This record gives sequence, C-alpha cells and structure tokens, in this order.
Amino acid sequence: MVELLRKLNLTRPIALSLVCLATKNEITSREIEMISNLRQPEVSIAMRYLKKNSWVEIKEEKKSLGKGRPIKLYKLTVPLENIIQSIEHEIITEKECVLEDIQRLKELT
Repeated sequence: MVELLRKLNLTRPIALSLVCLATKNEITSREIEMISNLRQPEVSIAMRYLKKNSWVEIKEEKKSLGKGRPIKLYKLTVPLENIIQSIEHEIITEKECVLEDIQRLKELT
C-alpha cells in the first residue's frame, strides 16, 4: 500500500503515516515512529500535510505521570477510500491541465 501511495506522488513519510493511521482508530506519534521506522520530525511534517488536507484530527492528552509535553493522538477524520478519491481527483485535474497545454501548443504550431 505504501509503494502505491508513493507512486501517487505522496512522500514516503506521508504514505507510511497514512497507512499507520488507517490500521488503528487512534495512534500516537511515537507509535507511528516505531511502526514506520520514521523519525519524529518526519512524522510531524507528514501530520502537518494530513492536517492541512483535513484528513487527520490531532488531540493532545496530558501524561498521566511526570512532567513534559502532552502526548499527541492522531485519528483519520475521513475514510481512507475518500482520501484515495481525493488524490485521484487531484491527479486527474493535473493531467487534464497538461493535456490542455499540449493541445494549445499543437494549435500554435
């Protein structure tokens, strides 16, 4: 699944994070790091992209013991099928624009 998402122009961290999110109802960034073998900054960048597209919800939970930063919990806000449809629509739109440009070039020659 990750390789197919990569072929659709998603970065490796985004593809891996998306697959992790699709397999669990709610997951921490640390769990994503361990499952995907990504580093923390890569997970953060991937989550920003997913949040920007409104595909993920981020919730902070205070640690039960000790001090420190709250734990971030991530959850998909839309089904994976809808995300794939969104990616498909974006790619089709891009390709249609390219085809229109090619057609304009042909008309100019």
